[in-house]
Amino acid sequence: MESSGSEAMIRLTGVGKTYDDGTVAVHELDLEIGRGELVVLVGPSGCGKSTTLKMINRLIEPTTGTIEINGEDVTTQDPVKLRRGIGYVIQQVGLFPHQKITANVMTVPLLYGESKATARERANHLLELVGLDPATYGDRYPHQLSGGQRQRVGVARALAADPPVLLMDEPFGAVDPVVRVRLQDEFLRLQRELGKTVVLVTHDIDEAVRMGDRVAIFATGGRLAQFATPAALLAHPADDFVADFVGSERGLRRLTVTPIDPAHLESLDGVSAGELGAAIDLDSTLEQALAAMLRDDKPMVGVKDGVRFVGVLTPNGVHRALRASLAD
Repeated sequence: MESSGSEAMIRLTGVGKTYDDGTVAVHELDLEIGRGELVVLVGPSGCGKSTTLKMINRLIEPTTGTIEINGEDVTTQDPVKLRRGIGYVIQQVGLFPHQKITANVMTVPLLYGESKATARERANHLLELVGLDPATYGDRYPHQLSGGQRQRVGVARALAADPPVLLMDEPFGAVDPVVRVRLQDEFLRLQRELGKTVVLVTHDIDEAVRMGDRVAIFATGGRLAQFATPAALLAHPADDFVADFVGSERGLRRLTVTPIDPAHLESLDGVSAGELGAAIDLDSTLEQALAAMLRDDKPMVGVKDGVRFVGVLTPNGVHRALRASLAD
């Protein structure tokens, strides 16, 4: 079992799920998720990833093993109380159609006994966090919002009780690709700000490597095939199944998860202004660097740390960075 190097918030030990007909949905799963970590479960249909997610909040009961959240065995807790303390976001959102948006987000705080004024204040704050003006959207009904907007409300409602753990099952799967990327970006921003422990299920390897601090790839039969950072997963697939699943494009995908390293930059000395387009930030990825070169039709891109230029990145520098990441 691979560790994130941080204190474990969720720990699954020998967790399995076998149905009455003998079907093994999850096979003896060991998984440890650090506090504040975003872990993505990905794999083909029927591999047990959604079953695993639902066992964490006991929507499905495990057949074997133990599941701990913050050091406490979830099987010893009242399941309803447990679920109220865990944020849960699904693809279909699940908003109450007869309630306005603010009332939808207020639901869980009110169940916890918060006053209406406090619950409303928190709902308004969360709607702002997910990019929806409560003055504009708070009095609308779910059917009056777009799919992407409803998904944002679903995230806000899941965060309303300030849960330490957030479970997300294909949360962005029902929206078009452009909106999906925007929602992913918005959620990553939220995650950096709030520091929740997140377990997200997807079937999309691109979404998995884009969003996850670590990615767990499940194989058919509920077997954990590999659990690693996106960079390690793409550079060093554990077996043929993982290599096939991440695809022949994994070299290109590595560009999206490999950050710029100052060690691979070259000096500005001797570089003319005409060779550079708009500069990019040091915390950009190699993909963003190459995109900038192509966009501006330039042979290199300037890199800055804040307002200070630190060097230029060339295609040769990108190649060196990729080779270095293989050795990590």
